[in-house]
Amino acid sequence: MDTPRVTVVGQLARDLVLVVPRMPEAGTAADVRLRLEMLGGKGANQAVAVGQLGGRPALVAVAGDDRVADDLLEQARADGIDVSGVVRRGGAVTGLIVDALTDEGQWRYLQHLPAEVLLNEADIAAAQGSITSADAVLVQLQQPSPAALALAGVAQRAGRAVVLDGAPRPDERCGPLLAAADIVRADERETTALIGRPADSEESVREAAGGILAAGPRLLALGLPHGNLFVWKDARWGEDSLLIPLTGDRVVDTTGAGDALVAALTVALLRGAAPAEAARYAVTAAGHSVGRPGGRPDLRDLAPPG
Repeated sequence: MDTPRVTVVGQLARDLVLVVPRMPEAGTAADVRLRLEMLGGKGANQAVAVGQLGGRPALVAVAGDDRVADDLLEQARADGIDVSGVVRRGGAVTGLIVDALTDEGQWRYLQHLPAEVLLNEADIAAAQGSITSADAVLVQLQQPSPAALALAGVAQRAGRAVVLDGAPRPDERCGPLLAAADIVRADERETTALIGRPADSEESVREAAGGILAAGPRLLALGLPHGNLFVWKDARWGEDSLLIPLTGDRVVDTTGAGDALVAALTVALLRGAAPAEAARYAVTAAGHSVGRPGGRPDLRDLAPPG
């Protein structure tokens, strides 16, 4: 597949990155060494990454009816993202994420993502065209469970690959979400929630992965303290696993690493890469992303998988 079509469903926000030598104590101030303002949110960051990796991205998200949204959508179009599936919510204020980052790479988020800028089932119904025209749909589980399940159902019925980004909430929708998924990506914290115990042992996570695969997914990308464990079982791919240690890239900010990994894994698999090859490519993309502040990736110089 020369130009995979990927629809990302998730956050759209204004990202404000503030780099300081160290976090100030309560009641004190700190001088900001670097300030960046950009198109952000996990959904937009993944869509940007898909485009930089040679895919054709579309974004389904919610923005306000304010000037901030006008500017962000203009930037998204400049990045080659189809934003026809973005809802402009009347009376809502576009989301804001503040990434306060120290020179040592320690970050703290302050985010304003009120309910008005989260997706609902009606939004998913209105975006069916963007969902069903894609080769793969990235479903970010920071969105409410009803919307995520509705989205996964639309994509599955249309025969599109469903990629879950995060761990499903432990409610009645968890089983159906996993059943609809082809790929599940979870960071270390999310992996702990997904398997129900600390993700501090490769053997423990690998053992739990078998049960998750039996629920529906074909491939898992699970975060561990020291790397990423990829486990797959599929008639075409066979059954295997691969642990890839964290890269040795200099870490400035880990904010966008997971988003780059998800985008690269999806694009590589859609282009026909085998799971092990796609996994290595995805981890390389994540390593590229940690060398710069903020979640916006720059993967344009990343060589194709293979």
